[in-house]
Amino acid sequence: MHSGQPALEVADSFLVIDGRTVALHAHRTRFCGASGFAGAAWDAALEAVPETGAWFPRVEKRAGVGHPLLELRPAPPRTQAVVLATAARDPRRAPLVKGPDLEVLGEVRADARARGAGEAVLLSAAGEVVEGAGSALVWWRGGALHVVEPALPRLRSITEAVVRVIAAESGAPVASARVAPAELAGAEVWSLSSLHGIRAVTQWIDGPALAAPDLARLEEWRVRWAGFAEPVRRA
Repeated sequence: MHSGQPALEVADSFLVIDGRTVALHAHRTRFCGASGFAGAAWDAALEAVPETGAWFPRVEKRAGVGHPLLELRPAPPRTQAVVLATAARDPRRAPLVKGPDLEVLGEVRADARARGAGEAVLLSAAGEVVEGAGSALVWWRGGALHVVEPALPRLRSITEAVVRVIAAESGAPVASARVAPAELAGAEVWSLSSLHGIRAVTQWIDGPALAAPDLARLEEWRVRWAGFAEPVRRA
């Protein structure tokens, strides 16, 4: 929590490049659905986002504040590949809402960084892959895209939703599954987030040996993901 500020209850963040962001309407719907704020209030908050440059704004609902708040942040460096490490714990208290757990998830990611990884993988009590501390995880086997079974409690990923649309447009089968990390040996794994888009997972520290990414498919899907960009400001 920011010093002196009320508790963070709901948040949504997204990459803005020259006034456009991927699947903005989906971010708006997710935030307003969780916060109870009207879409017009979201639109008003985004008026402060510049129309040029690279930004990573966060829209927030804080306890006792009757309107969305905007934290305008320059976009941090983006990468196209990431190394994973399995988190030692799952600290989430509100796994279906983005916001309340951001601070503790940041601590889990910091632990992963100390081990040489860029993202931490949260596991269920049964040892199944649920999600990254700040991303969704999907994988490829036999030409099919696999996603984590919806029954496992996790944040509804907007980037994953876009990737599923691309899969449907491409004719790629999509299956849901429950897997332990060891069961992903030999699979091509992607990490999905609104900041980085689609990243190839190149290594899983103390985890399964993964397949090298299909670079042609990866680049094609990145371009198609970027094609879902919408203007941040409503005309």
